[in-house]
Amino acid sequence: MESDADPAPLRIGRRDPSRLVLEWRDGAVSELSAAALRRACPCARCVHEVTGALLLDPRSIPDDLQHEHVELVGRYALGLRFADGHQTGIFTWRHLRRLADAGRQG
Repeated sequence: MESDADPAPLRIGRRDPSRLVLEWRDGAVSELSAAALRRACPCARCVHEVTGALLLDPRSIPDDLQHEHVELVGRYALGLRFADGHQTGIFTWRHLRRLADAGRQG
């Protein structure tokens, strides 16, 4: 069962190898770059598991980074493999929506 706290998108598409497009149930459409997603990777190599401190230097990620593969992880997330070889992050719907909403505000 889906909750408002963890909303699955209706559609997920790749505009090109550097952008994901997510269409949400509330009608919002989000476009997230591969570079922005890589900089926001929630895995233990990128974010300290205990403190939540960012371990990844966002400046080390080029703006033209691409994703090589996108796959569903159960019914709650996406797994991405980036052109820099990184592929350990699991991007939950909630995390993706927060990133999309933050981008809309900025």
